[in-house]
Amino acid sequence: MATRPVLQFKITLREIESPIWRRIQLSDLCSFWDLHVAIQDVMGWTDSHLHEFTVYNPVTTEREHIGIPHSEDGLYTVLEGWRLNVRDYVALPSNHIVFYLYDFGDNWEHLIEFEGKFEKQPNVKYPLCIDGERACPPEDVGGSSGYEHFVEAITTQRHPDRKDLLQWVGGKYDPNYFDPNKVKFDNPTKRWKNAFEREGAI
Repeated sequence: MATRPVLQFKITLREIESPIWRRIQLSDLCSFWDLHVAIQDVMGWTDSHLHEFTVYNPVTTEREHIGIPHSEDGLYTVLEGWRLNVRDYVALPSNHIVFYLYDFGDNWEHLIEFEGKFEKQPNVKYPLCIDGERACPPEDVGGSSGYEHFVEAITTQRHPDRKDLLQWVGGKYDPNYFDPNKVKFDNPTKRWKNAFEREGAI
């Protein structure tokens, strides 16, 4: 019996000297909202800020912004990520690379590389984290420059900020640690309902 394929992506956090990256597989039926939730979970973010994908429309070839609609500046329209399927976009050769922005303050830019379709494996639950390296930066650390200072401080025994920063992140943080087997993926439908339905925002 034939099964639907899964899509494979490599996610790399930009502007970090020693790469922080993840490789995931998820259903080819996934929406951009599903992909967003998977990225949040596999990277280690807490989904506490706005996000946005930048990709090219496969029909018009025009650049589009996909995520949670907002009207802060009105410079462009943000399409609802839960209404658009990822597979419809990555079929375009130019969309083998997609940009994902998380937290418009810290400005975390992720490079999302589509690595192709693969056969779904029996008895495997998707999304699935295949591989990755290094820990996700703490939320609200101040972007790439703030993260650089944070890592320098906590790894320098006599740094004046070391104690306060370690306390801020809960007592310990190893920038080199990542275990793909420890990744837990949330239910995107449940996440959407918690974010919007209770507030009547959408």
